[in-house]
Amino acid sequence: MTIRTIGISLKSDQPQLGGLVRELEKWLRDRSIEVLLGPHAAEASGLGGEPRGDIVDKVDLMVVLGGDGTLLSVARSIGERRVPVLGVNLGTLGYLAEISLDELFPTLERVLARDLRIETRMRLDVRAERDGREIGRYLALNDAVIVRTALSRMVDLQTWVDDFKVTTYHGDGLIVATPTGSSAYSLSAGGPLLLPGISAIVLTPICPHALTHRPVVLPEACRVTVELLDRRGGEVNLTVDGQVGCELVEGDRIRVCASEWPLRMLVPAERNRFEVMRNKLRWGER
Repeated sequence: MTIRTIGISLKSDQPQLGGLVRELEKWLRDRSIEVLLGPHAAEASGLGGEPRGDIVDKVDLMVVLGGDGTLLSVARSIGERRVPVLGVNLGTLGYLAEISLDELFPTLERVLARDLRIETRMRLDVRAERDGREIGRYLALNDAVIVRTALSRMVDLQTWVDDFKVTTYHGDGLIVATPTGSSAYSLSAGGPLLLPGISAIVLTPICPHALTHRPVVLPEACRVTVELLDRRGGEVNLTVDGQVGCELVEGDRIRVCASEWPLRMLVPAERNRFEVMRNKLRWGER
């Protein structure tokens, strides 16, 4: 992969990182790399910038300075394009943005030397329908979550896989997650932890009323349909990657399947998933 143009996206409200952006911009230009800055990076550095949606059409790589939330937002901006992403963690966990700030410049040296591998991450095509009409469509890197917002209320979610009825979940909601998203909300709700290279979809009920309702791992080719039967008062929302979505009413259907547009992430060739789990999830610590 030849790198001629790099886009830089910065987490919002980080004016103290203007010096880092200016240093990075100069470092890349000294190596004959054209640099395009997103709005927050431009604001922090005092340099010129462009809307993120315009940048992803012009670059060979997006460098994301932020946490997992920033990377999820950039992934959504990339949409169906094949632009790879390098995530640099400025947050707390950094499960997706796994390059530390200290590793930034050595990692970019390896990028320019073509010494990093591209890891494809499955995404979900999520569609919300009302009366047979599409009211929202999203690409999810982590998950699609159907959840009630009212306290002390349950929702009834009738769920199918392909043309087969699975069950009607009674509880706080349902998470439909990718292997990448299995380490996020799904894990907190008791779901299994999947390696990113596995092609699968995870169904994880949130606080189910029936103790027999357990998480289910489905093949990637499955199509999941969830119908909101009864919200029993209060609002019910579809939330995608914790950032976008819509309010649902009774009878609405959510259709989820694997997207044909995975996200491409640059990672060090020697890094393995178990190392990341030990470091990020604190495995083995008391």
